[in-house]
Amino acid sequence: MTQRIAVAGASGRMGKMLIEAIRADDGCQLVGALDLAASPTIGDDATAFLGQPSGVLITADIGAGLKDAATLIDFTRPEGTLAHLRVCREMGVNLVIGTTGFSDLQKAEVAAAAHDVAIVMAPNMSVGVNVTLKLLAMAAKSLASGFDIEIIEAHHRHKVDAPSGTALKMGEVIAKALGRELSDCAVFAREGVTGERDPAAIGFSTIRGGDIVGDHTVLFAGTGERVEITHRSGSRATYAQGSLRAAHFLATKKSGLFDMFDVLGLQ
Repeated sequence: MTQRIAVAGASGRMGKMLIEAIRADDGCQLVGALDLAASPTIGDDATAFLGQPSGVLITADIGAGLKDAATLIDFTRPEGTLAHLRVCREMGVNLVIGTTGFSDLQKAEVAAAAHDVAIVMAPNMSVGVNVTLKLLAMAAKSLASGFDIEIIEAHHRHKVDAPSGTALKMGEVIAKALGRELSDCAVFAREGVTGERDPAAIGFSTIRGGDIVGDHTVLFAGTGERVEITHRSGSRATYAQGSLRAAHFLATKKSGLFDMFDVLGLQ
C-alpha cells in the first residue's frame, strides 16, 4: 500500500531530506508540503530543488497541505507542530513527530490527540540511535553500582534547544533502568565550587558548533575503567529513513501514541 505523506517545514534542511527520501521510496507518495507563510518558497514546487517537479506546491494553508495525506511528518518547532496536530486531529491524519523541545503541557496535548489519530513521537528517528537506547538500558542495569554516568552531546550551531531531545531520552532510559526519575537526578550545569559529585547524578554536557549533525556519548566512569557508548550521525538521511519506517508502521493504526521502540520491535 502506497503511503500518502505530507511534510512540514518542506523548505528546511530536514524537510528537503524527507522529501528526497519519499521520492526515492516506491512505497511512498508526496502529496503535501507545508511551510511558514513568510517562507519565500510558498507556491514553489516542493521537489524543484531535485530538478524533478512533483506538482505538489508548498503552502502555508495547513488544511490544503493535508487534504490528500494519510500521514504528516513533522520536524519543525513545538508551536508549529501543535498547530499542525490540531488540524491533523480534525482531519484524521496520522503523524510522525520528530520535533523536540516540548514542554510537559505540550506533550500532554500530543497524548490527548492520540485518542483520535495515530502518532509516532520520538526525539530521534534514527534506527541506530534507538538500538543505542536499548543498549544503554542494558548497560545501566549492569553498571548500576560504582559507575558515574555522564551524557555528552554535540550538534550544529543552528540547534535551538539544549540538551538535545536525544540526550534527554538517553537520560530517561538510563534513569528508568536504575529505578529513578530523571528530574530527580539530572545535572545540566556545573560552575564554580560544586562540591563532590553526587553518585546518583546523571550529568549532561552540551556542545554547539559548526555543522555537526548529531553526536551522543554516554560515559559510565568507574574506578579503573570506563565504558563509553557512542552514536554519531553523519547525515540527516538516517532520520528521514527512520521517519518513513514510522509512516509505514502507522499505515494499519487508527489511534494511539507510539515511539520508535514500537516501530522497530524493541519494546
